Amino acid sequence: MEANKKGIGLVALVALIVSGAIGGGVFNLPNSLASGATAGGALVSWLIVGLGILFLVLTFNYLIVNKPELSGVSDYARAGFGDLVGFISGWGYWLSAWLGNIAFAVLLMTSVDFFFKGTFANKNGSLTILSVVVVSLVMWGLTILVSRGVEGAAVINAIVLIAKLIPLLIFAIAAIVSFRAGVFTEHFWQNVSVNADMSKFTFSAMTGSGFMSQFSSSLMVMIWVFVGIEGAAMMGDRAKKKSDAGRATILGLISLIVIYVLLSILPYGFMDQKTLANVAAPGLINILNAMVGGWGGSLMAIGLIISLLGAWLSWTMLPVEATTQLAKQKLLPKWFGKLNKNNAPFNALMLTGLLMQVFIIMTYFSANAYNVFVYLCTAVIMICYTLVGFYMMKLGFQEKKTSNIIIGFLAGIFQVYALYLSGWIFIWAATIIYIIGFAFFTIAKTENGQKVGKGNIIASAIITLLAIFADIDLLASWGGNLDIRGNLGIDPSSMVMVYLLTAILVMGIGALIYSIIKNNAVKKVELKDA
Repeated sequence: MEANKKGIGLVALVALIVSGAIGGGVFNLPNSLASGATAGGALVSWLIVGLGILFLVLTFNYLIVNKPELSGVSDYARAGFGDLVGFISGWGYWLSAWLGNIAFAVLLMTSVDFFFKGTFANKNGSLTILSVVVVSLVMWGLTILVSRGVEGAAVINAIVLIAKLIPLLIFAIAAIVSFRAGVFTEHFWQNVSVNADMSKFTFSAMTGSGFMSQFSSSLMVMIWVFVGIEGAAMMGDRAKKKSDAGRATILGLISLIVIYVLLSILPYGFMDQKTLANVAAPGLINILNAMVGGWGGSLMAIGLIISLLGAWLSWTMLPVEATTQLAKQKLLPKWFGKLNKNNAPFNALMLTGLLMQVFIIMTYFSANAYNVFVYLCTAVIMICYTLVGFYMMKLGFQEKKTSNIIIGFLAGIFQVYALYLSGWIFIWAATIIYIIGFAFFTIAKTENGQKVGKGNIIASAIITLLAIFADIDLLASWGGNLDIRGNLGIDPSSMVMVYLLTAILVMGIGALIYSIIKNNAVKKVELKDA
């Protein structure tokens, strides 16, 4: 295999994975988990989630080494299940990346607000006008940085990783020193029932259903902090060696599991569960502040700011890799794949930046904006992970390798089960943003002289109907398990977000209908000329 001398090496790839995954989520882990799980429930949940992610990592590792002609999640889905499924995976990966960037932006300003109370964040979770301006400048600055060369940005990412791990290491040491066994074991293995405002915690003997409730409440938070583990696969084209990308996934996972378990479980031995659950976000800032005094909160806030900037940098790189790959595969128009003189996908970067700008402005109107974008980001990328797992299983059948069948099945079914337990409502909401993607997919087919098949049109129609019903639910708020607005935590007074999603849906449906008509018209002309 020929080496790419200008590519990214093993250390930088590991840094990309770990830095991309250690974003804002890790700094909210203890209080987020404590709001629905005891220490014992959280530990067992980590074991299950860790195994599920391990099978996913083993899948990526095998595919990177044994399918070097493929690169990234969309390529795996396309190779296994065809163009439409490949597009759904790639478009979902792109969506997930920049939706996660919005979550980073909200938490970044919340961290800065630790030093300037009330200046950058409002009490309801929305951002101030000043924050919107600052975040916009940061976003465009990172976009310009990446447009100057992806490899250079990856080196900067490795430096950022070292800087942000220092306060996390100090937190772990402080948590060990402050650990009290009596506090940790008080409700270690019990059911926990929490009222709506988390003012009352009721404990009882652990039951199977009680544990499943704790596991379900922990899933999205835990999987969110692993988003980015596929970074080496997505950057495979730019690695010095494909084998580097494979080894980086394993090393990245081991590092992440150790970090996450320590940071999330040790605080159960410092604060009782009710106090821990009610710690203001970002949790680690205020917990360290309580452990060691004022300097601790300041140090952790600075570390979080660095962490978020590093993760944001990673996720400025990865989404445009996805759209570039889709353009190469002729699943998106050629416009997405055009490179500038620095070999960066400039058009894709600008489009992603413009969409982010719209949603950054929206954070001024949206209460609980961080949770909204975290859950959307996580749910959408879980679809991508599911398809990778099932492709591995399909390969196992083709190659008659039982181990690959088992690994692929477990990787895929874990994601499906996790979505069933706690993520399906967010996938339903995300269909609204998928519609415009189907229009681009159809345009790409027309551009390459291919007719969109009936199966693709039927799939587009089904997802369009789901998106329409999702939008109606957002507008009307049906309530119960079908209440998207409630599940996303959208404040009734923040209807600007709902109206914006409705506008995106209407434009997407219009573009999709136009692209299908144009596709059919082009084919008719070609047939007539022939």
